Amino acid sequence: QVQLVESGGGLVQPGGSLRLSCAASGSIFSLYVLNWYRQAPGEQREWVTTITSDGRTIYADSVKGRFTISRDNAKNTVDLQMNSLKPEDTAVYTCNADPRPPGVVLALKGRSAFGSWGQGTQVTVSS
Repeated sequence: QVQLVESGGGLVQPGGSLRLSCAASGSIFSLYVLNWYRQAPGEQREWVTTITSDGRTIYADSVKGRFTISRDNAKNTVDLQMNSLKPEDTAVYTCNADPRPPGVVLALKGRSAFGSWGQGTQVTVSS
């Protein structure tokens, strides 16, 4: 099992940028498919993006073209670069490490979430 710790959240104005990072420990990081999810107050958890061990990525329509996920298997980290932020991006962002085959996780597009979770980091977009 892998342990995950997020960092980089904060307050940013609309149109601004923020970079989140998730550091992993405890297992072979490169074997996992990595995901970012978010949950706004009073809302259900929402899948944001996925990256496989070989760098394949998919994004939710709501963030496509604005967010970029990347991973460094040598450093055991996965980052989320968020640009052109909107107030509706306000949420707690959580990283997830899924041990299932990449093809399965990509096809699910965030549904049936499984694996290890971080504690989350708050992102607030407000003027």
